[in-house]
Amino acid sequence: MTDVVNPDIEAFADAHTTPPAELFERLAEETRRATEIPQMSVGLLEGRFLEFLVRFRQARNVLEFGTFTGWSSISMALGLPEGGKVVTCDVNPDTTAIARRYAEEAGVVDRIDYRLGPGLETVESLDGPFDLVFIDADKENYVNYYEAVLPKLAEGGLVLVDNVLGDGRVIEEPSDDEGDYMRGIRDFNDHVMRDDRIECVLLTIRDGITLVRKKRG
Repeated sequence: MTDVVNPDIEAFADAHTTPPAELFERLAEETRRATEIPQMSVGLLEGRFLEFLVRFRQARNVLEFGTFTGWSSISMALGLPEGGKVVTCDVNPDTTAIARRYAEEAGVVDRIDYRLGPGLETVESLDGPFDLVFIDADKENYVNYYEAVLPKLAEGGLVLVDNVLGDGRVIEEPSDDEGDYMRGIRDFNDHVMRDDRIECVLLTIRDGITLVRKKRG
């Protein structure tokens, strides 16, 4: 992933954020060893941000597209109130196994419902309503994930969508050969800005996170 935020500023932000438990350092190291794209993990700053939002929203029902090795789902589970649950979806059994192992060590595995299989199929089987949804999976399906969860969003609920800056390439002119990744991000950014059902804000945390909430009424 290209550095969108100045690396020195990113390091300063990390250094001035309450550090996570030591197990996250080991999770980051194993993710670097065991996966081809370790930067897919949300990391310290974004993990804390997700945990804070879950706590602030007092979210009881959380849905995640894209478990990967589990940093985000564990962070959100740590912020849940008593009886809360994170449903997290992924198609990779190997990275999900890593996520489950670290969730067990963190003491939150009973708060996380791991679903293996295509996320769009999983969400069809879920009733909701969801207080918070985190979308961080295959970018070509971003619009589809968004449309699938918006009707199942609780009153006052939030949808968070990761990587909306596309490694900084969103400010460049589209090219014919940029691939599904960038087309998916551009399509989502355009789609959400045309959607009069919602209000949104794009935050420049790491590779960009868009926060979406439905308008009342």
